[in-house]
Amino acid sequence: MNFSLPDIFVPDRTANIVILTGAGISKESGIDTFRDPDGIWSKVRVEDVATPEAFARDPERVHGFYNMRRRRVQTMNIAPNAAHDALARLERGWPGAVLVVTQNVDSLHESAGSANVLHMHGRHSEARCNHCGHVVPWQGDMSTADVCANCGRAGGLRPNVVWFGETPFFMDEIQRALAECDLFLSIGTSGNVYPAAGFVAMLRRLGRAHTVELNLEPSAGAGLFLESHYGPATGVVPRYVERLLAAA
Repeated sequence: MNFSLPDIFVPDRTANIVILTGAGISKESGIDTFRDPDGIWSKVRVEDVATPEAFARDPERVHGFYNMRRRRVQTMNIAPNAAHDALARLERGWPGAVLVVTQNVDSLHESAGSANVLHMHGRHSEARCNHCGHVVPWQGDMSTADVCANCGRAGGLRPNVVWFGETPFFMDEIQRALAECDLFLSIGTSGNVYPAAGFVAMLRRLGRAHTVELNLEPSAGAGLFLESHYGPATGVVPRYVERLLAAA
């Protein structure tokens, strides 16, 4: 398939770029999305596995759900795709600052080589203690029997992911980066999950950044973007990045 793009807006070489990524960029690597018709939330109730209340009520059920997801990513040997690789090339090749803000809890951006990444919804490969807040890398299964290495208490370790009703991570850093960015790219997002879905509206009010949607199809907030290109992330994103770097 030909993913040649029409003319794109190219900012000054020193422009700050902020990139928001969602489930759509990792879907082509084999990671299940949440909100598609056949996505995770069509099979499992949010209230049962992805809220603080669910963990307090039935922690072993919550652990079972996240253990399954963690094992799936590990056993399938899921790897970055061409879109992740392209964003890593953009970070290396763009003279200005490039920040990836991802809603994804996988580590595919880092595996592709991106170094400046903020996981606003946390990461599957980490555990956090509800008792003391200590965060550690975590690869295997997790249960209520596990003991926190920091405080020595059992029963409090949980996936270091943001559940419904909790505040996303790094919001102060993200707000500062948005206020200073000149080019904002939104990739693979539904436009339904806040606060990330509100970033483009914030930038529109500020009137500073050029905003671009790179998506499989128009998102819920598509009309707020100044520029848009649609198609699979593995086609649209590399071509867009090539055009930016060629003009840098």
